[in-house]
Amino acid sequence: MAHEFIYQAYKLSRIYPPDKTVLENISLSFYPGVKIGVLGTNGAGKSSLLKIMAGLDDGYQGEARLTAGFTVGYLAQEPQLDPEKDVKGNVMDGVAEVQGIIDDYNAVMAKWADPDADYDKIGK
Repeated sequence: MAHEFIYQAYKLSRIYPPDKTVLENISLSFYPGVKIGVLGTNGAGKSSLLKIMAGLDDGYQGEARLTAGFTVGYLAQEPQLDPEKDVKGNVMDGVAEVQGIIDDYNAVMAKWADPDADYDKIGK
């Protein structure tokens, strides 16, 4: 049984004005579950290729297609940080949901530590 490609790029090119070519005539196809690595020198087009694959750059020539039902994740090389916050503040923004769960857990555990607690009401 032949596998269907989940991502295909055909004759992909990316030029940044006025004349900086970083990708030229690239064709790629990936099977489900494949692991890829993108290697190259600075300015070779690695980040450009990954942005195109993630659907974040539409300024290219050629074809780039993700098969329906699949998604592409992209972790930016340069994250968007809040300049008003320090490193810890920016990290905490990224883990706020998990930190909220931990804070809720710690609050319940603090109530359980009270020997006079009404254990039937804790956590409700």
